Amino acid sequence: MSKDPKSLIRIARAEGEELAGEPVDLGARVRELRKQKDWTLEQAAKKAGLARSTLSKIENGQMSPTYDALKKLAVGLEISIPQLFTPPQAEKVNGRMAVTRLGEGNHHATATYEHTLLAETLTRKRMLPYRARIRARDLSEFDGWVRHDGEEFLYVLTGVVRLYTEFYEPIEMRRGDSAYYDATMGHNVISVSEDDATILWVTSLG
Repeated sequence: MSKDPKSLIRIARAEGEELAGEPVDLGARVRELRKQKDWTLEQAAKKAGLARSTLSKIENGQMSPTYDALKKLAVGLEISIPQLFTPPQAEKVNGRMAVTRLGEGNHHATATYEHTLLAETLTRKRMLPYRARIRARDLSEFDGWVRHDGEEFLYVLTGVVRLYTEFYEPIEMRRGDSAYYDATMGHNVISVSEDDATILWVTSLG
């Protein structure tokens, strides 16, 4: 089994993958953006500097707006032109939450770390949170640097660790200490306390 969290990140990304969206219906997109602001056709047309009939035809797909009209729409709707062609979220979820109790979570044991994945019930996460028990006691136990896409946050829960990074001197960290770093930079963590240290790791997926 892999000795680093890259496999966990690949799994999380795969679980969050979505099929490519359909081409955006510009008229429906403009109508959606207008209604999000709770504007009438008259209000939106006035803000965009367009005739009400012109905006109505655009929303109903009866005419294709010129680039000048697109610029006016974007300014009127207070967005950028690319946002006019950005598909809305297929599923708008507000207030998502996942609770992982102590002792719960999917465990992935390796020679150097023991990971416990957290918040697994949430799909399409932008972050991968996991608790790790640090088994490694020496840098030689790793097959080179761990590196992967994204940014990473590390928070020491128990014990004392030493964070090794590719471009910085090793840093000894104790309970309550934290570090935020670019995960494409090589990094490894070992425990320097008598017992295995535990840390919270949060890795960005987007």
